Amino acid sequence: MTILKDPIANEDCAMAVLTDEKNRTDLLNRLKRAEGQLRGIQRMIDEGEPCLDIANQMAAVRKALDSTYVRMTVCFMEQELDLRLGSDPTLHAKLGPMLEDIQSLLGKVR
Repeated sequence: MTILKDPIANEDCAMAVLTDEKNRTDLLNRLKRAEGQLRGIQRMIDEGEPCLDIANQMAAVRKALDSTYVRMTVCFMEQELDLRLGSDPTLHAKLGPMLEDIQSLLGKVR
C-alpha cells in the first residue's frame, strides 16, 4: 500500500493503490472497451444517426463505466483484506463468495 499526502488536510492518509496485475489489466481492458464505445458514439453523432440509437449507446457506456467502478472497488476490497488478514486459503475460500455477492449487489445500484 502506498501512503499519499492529502493536499487539503495536509495529513498522511492511507490510499490504496491497485497492485494486482491481473486486476489492473482487467480494469484497463474494460476502460478501453468503453473508450471504443465513446468513439463510436462520436462517429454516430458525426454521421447524423438517430438520437434514440445514440442514447442507447450512451446508456451502454455508462453501464460499462459503472461496472468497471464496481469491479475496481471489489478489487481494492480484496487487496486490502489480503493485506490485513493475510493469505490464509481457508479465509479466502470463505471471503471469495461474499465478495462476489458484494460485487453483484453493488452492480444493481443505480
